[in-house]
Amino acid sequence: MTQARMLPTYLVQRYHGWKATTYADNKAWYRRLAEGGQHPRAMVISCCDSRVHVTSIFGADEGEFFIHRNIANLVPPSNPDGQYHGTSAAVEFAVTSLKVAHLIVLGHSSCGGVKGCHAMCSGHAPELEEKSSFVGRWMDMLRPGYDRVKDIPEEKAQLEALEKQAVLISLENLMTFPFVREAVEAENMTLHGLWTQLGNGGLEQYDPSLGEFVPV
Repeated sequence: MTQARMLPTYLVQRYHGWKATTYADNKAWYRRLAEGGQHPRAMVISCCDSRVHVTSIFGADEGEFFIHRNIANLVPPSNPDGQYHGTSAAVEFAVTSLKVAHLIVLGHSSCGGVKGCHAMCSGHAPELEEKSSFVGRWMDMLRPGYDRVKDIPEEKAQLEALEKQAVLISLENLMTFPFVREAVEAENMTLHGLWTQLGNGGLEQYDPSLGEFVPV
């Protein structure tokens, strides 16, 4: 028998508030979305971190973004082995079915997943080295990024650089998917790497011509 329980009261109250205001004021729009299907222009891969609010950053309405969230906004390399691949499935659907024009990987400051990877790779999180750790095995994807930044002297700067490596490694891995590569090479879709500073609201984008992140 399932262990699910009823929603906490504060969420029920918030739902009723939304239904009575935002939904009531925009019924026609919601019905059009429901009946016409979704046609997002962009897919955004962001972190599960509750402080990262993609739609608020870009002032987006419902139906504008196809959003996938996971620990540290990572994309694994293409590996069609018949197993469970949530992120890869989301990318496949966005590119081949929704035919998004833009695929954005959004990293952020103070990322807990990246901090855990840093601790694991530097030998300070043996629990993440365990084969049973879902987080540890997921963060293995970022080990090459750690090797690239481990010689940066100051730890804070090292962590920020590793957060940006999570974006870059994801962009690299995206190009291992045949359908992503085909869409990019046909100029039907563009890839973008972003990093946001939670504290000051800053946003940086990766400039491939410079090989670095620059302010937007």
